[in-house]
Amino acid sequence: MLSNWVETRTTVQTTVVSLTIGLATLAGLALWTNLSMQRAATHLHGLNEVSDRWGLVVQNVDVADHALTDYVRSGTPVMSQPVATAAGAADESLRWLRDNGAPADVRAATIVGDLYGDYSGLLRETLAADDRGDNAAALQKAYQAELTLASLRKQLSTVVQLKRLETTDYLRAAELRNSNLRIAALVAFIIDLGLVGLCGIVLLGHRRKILRQAARSEHEAMHDALTGLANRTLLTQRTAQAIRRSNQTGDPLGLFLIDLNRFKPINDTLGHAFGDKLLQLVANRLTGAVRDVDTVARLGGDEFAVLLPSVSTSDNALIVAERVHRALDEAVDLDGLSVDVGCSIGVALYPTDSADAHELLKHADIAMYAAKRGRLGTSVYEPGLDEHHAAQLTVISDLRRALDQCELVLHYQPKADLRTGEVCGAEVLCRWQHPTHGLLGPDRFIPAAEETGLIEPLTQYVLDHALAQCQAWHLTGWDVPISVNVGAQCLHDMTFPEQVAAALKHHGLDAAVLTLEITESAIIADPHRATDVLTRLRELGVRLSIDDFGTGYSSIAYLRTMPVHEMKIDRSFTTNMRTDASSGAITRSLLGLAHNLELEVVAEGVEDEETWSVLAALGCDIVQGYCLSKPLPADEFATWLRDRTLAELVVTAD
Repeated sequence: MLSNWVETRTTVQTTVVSLTIGLATLAGLALWTNLSMQRAATHLHGLNEVSDRWGLVVQNVDVADHALTDYVRSGTPVMSQPVATAAGAADESLRWLRDNGAPADVRAATIVGDLYGDYSGLLRETLAADDRGDNAAALQKAYQAELTLASLRKQLSTVVQLKRLETTDYLRAAELRNSNLRIAALVAFIIDLGLVGLCGIVLLGHRRKILRQAARSEHEAMHDALTGLANRTLLTQRTAQAIRRSNQTGDPLGLFLIDLNRFKPINDTLGHAFGDKLLQLVANRLTGAVRDVDTVARLGGDEFAVLLPSVSTSDNALIVAERVHRALDEAVDLDGLSVDVGCSIGVALYPTDSADAHELLKHADIAMYAAKRGRLGTSVYEPGLDEHHAAQLTVISDLRRALDQCELVLHYQPKADLRTGEVCGAEVLCRWQHPTHGLLGPDRFIPAAEETGLIEPLTQYVLDHALAQCQAWHLTGWDVPISVNVGAQCLHDMTFPEQVAAALKHHGLDAAVLTLEITESAIIADPHRATDVLTRLRELGVRLSIDDFGTGYSSIAYLRTMPVHEMKIDRSFTTNMRTDASSGAITRSLLGLAHNLELEVVAEGVEDEETWSVLAALGCDIVQGYCLSKPLPADEFATWLRDRTLAELVVTAD
């Protein structure tokens, strides 16, 4: 969003600056043209005024010439007055030219003025001689005046011609400048027009880009990026629209919530790339299994939804659900690898069992968990399902409180070395001392913790309290190594080794006192990450044990590469090994496999001495079960351990 805002601002600023520069250039040219024309007009006015003055001088000279000619021809005193008037008539114009003319005019006015002064003087002398009655002298002066007039006329002709040329040249130059300015203004106008058009195109293109981005952003905000399906937001909107239509038409609508049954192990085992491809294929199958008017949405992870805006009965909804089931029950081909996914579908209807969109989604969710829990495939919401869902929420809420208020208690089940019979450690088992329901076993709260992410703080709780108890026993002289169960989420947390190291340091214990028990299913969920975490834990000195071995799948493939120290054989094999040939054969095979891999073997579920003896004969290393003791609280475990130690001392003394 910030980048779009910056781009828009930059585009607008660039456009405004470009238009401003273009308009400023055009305005500058207009101003320059106006000033140039004003200067030309002023200069031309000056030239005209100077030319007019020179014209007056020429006119005055012509008048004097004509007056003198008439005077000489007539020889009468009456004709002397025009000559007297014409003499010196041009002095005022010549004086103005000397004061106001250009340097060339000043020089010309000075030369002409001198000649004109001589000419005017001769005219006056002619009149004076005539007044004395000296006709000869008057004629001589008149002749001299004619000669001076010729020089004066020649000089004036030159000046007038030069002024005419000067004016013509200036007018031509001014016209050329004006023409150039008009061309420049036209070019600037065309450029400005082009800039306006270009800026318009840029702004229009940017607007279209913004609209496309807005449309894309709106689509992305309403659709899942991986599958292209509607997301939760769009599903909510369309559900609200469908409810409004249902209220108007009376037609019920249905909502499916779909959870993929085996997505997580596939995603964890094969990797996220295969998981993403699987989700895309599932999306395509869902879209193909429903009607065009239905909305298929991905709500997150491996959870999908289908909105059916019009279904006449719940049976019709179940028909569509069955079609969806068939589509998802077919094996999916992932680059040549065929995998089965399967799904659990929860169905809720409006207004049959839901009052609004929120309740419709909630009821579909409850029905989906009922289908998953009961492995029903499809479950239609019924009011009774709320009770179990509410109970699940209550367990989660109470468990959070239990962690805060230390309601969880630890029991310890001893383990013994089969070779010596001595106690060599204890497994830590968590119980919940519920304030109203009493002591609860792990099966009542561990699944809920794993589903909600509380398993990690619960594991930290158990680890911290178990190490504290181990330290307390150490201070009283009892060194009892402990085993703590670790869930898959902790095993895939890259910070978990640091958390374990910090807990050991806090309680001042050596890492060898701690064994972490992990299930094979937790390992194969993400083998690479699990290997990294286990390797770092082993480097700390923590012992690692694979719990319930033989109950999962792909165990042997990963057992060879996992950095573990021991293997625990599940009680389902050891309990029945004396009476069930298959269990006995599996137990012997697992013992041989583990010893060949140089792993210690712990047999769980040893209930009697006969099983103890058989396991000892088979070379089993450690046993755990009711043959030794049931899980005990810390104080009872200490008492049991003290009594057993005293009994061993008595036997040794005997």
